[in-house]
Amino acid sequence: MASVHAPQVEPQAPALSTGSATTPARRRRNVVPYVLLLPGMLWLVVFFVVPMITLASQSLQEGSVDQGYVFTGNVGVYGEALSQYWEQLVRSIGYAASATVLALLFGYPLAYFIAQKAGRWKNILLVLVIAPFFTSFLIRTLARQTILSDGGWVATAAKTTHVTDLLQLLRLTENDRLMASKFAVICGLTYNFLPFMILPLYASLERLDGRLVEAAGDLYASPREAFRHVTWPLSLPGVVAGTLLTFIPAAGDFINSKLLGNTNTVMIGQVIDAQFLRVLNYPLAAALSFVLLVLIVTLVAVYVRRAGTEELV
Repeated sequence: MASVHAPQVEPQAPALSTGSATTPARRRRNVVPYVLLLPGMLWLVVFFVVPMITLASQSLQEGSVDQGYVFTGNVGVYGEALSQYWEQLVRSIGYAASATVLALLFGYPLAYFIAQKAGRWKNILLVLVIAPFFTSFLIRTLARQTILSDGGWVATAAKTTHVTDLLQLLRLTENDRLMASKFAVICGLTYNFLPFMILPLYASLERLDGRLVEAAGDLYASPREAFRHVTWPLSLPGVVAGTLLTFIPAAGDFINSKLLGNTNTVMIGQVIDAQFLRVLNYPLAAALSFVLLVLIVTLVAVYVRRAGTEELV
């Protein structure tokens, strides 16, 4: 009888555990995002968090420049700041809001034209929008003095066409002069921060698919209805970004109110500048700065919440 031999089984090497091999790679993948975020976080800590903590601490100090300042936790300085300079705070918010609205009214049609109608002239027009940044902010503001001067053609044309009467009716000027008035300050803010409105609007409108507008027309929508239901909603990310980039710096500006305004158009930035550099009341200046910061952050948070945080994406 033939003998039956059992099949020989070759010894196999023990299987390696994949967990130990992938764990280091997985850990590296988990660490990489934090490593990439580290420079940005460090920048924010050094140039934002630390200055804010320093500013808050300085506002709660008491003393003088000669004798030095000591942290005493004097929260009464905030009540003093609000009671003395609430009018300048409200005025700054009003001027910044007016400049933002005007920048949107002027910037939206221009951004739409550049994005959708300019064709081969698109790049040239964008350069012209950015061109003012090639000049100092101070020089641009001083140029407004020349443009709005009493003997200039703008003031002459405004008087001839009775625009100055309308501005007086709106309480933007006190007489026939355009300079040293609310109008001049708001005009300067609008001009200086207009590119901050146009560029985000252009970026949003440039991505607009024209076929969607054509589809709205095929569904018997008028041009006005197509803009309201298609173009405007799709451009809201640019509107939100542009209004924030315009309103925030305009609220803290002091150059325009100092060079183009008068004693009745003083903005809170001008007060902070005077308290820091001339009066040398550092706690009060720091308190005003912190109040302005909190006020702007609150207004921006409410605005973004109403607009929808997804519009910032």
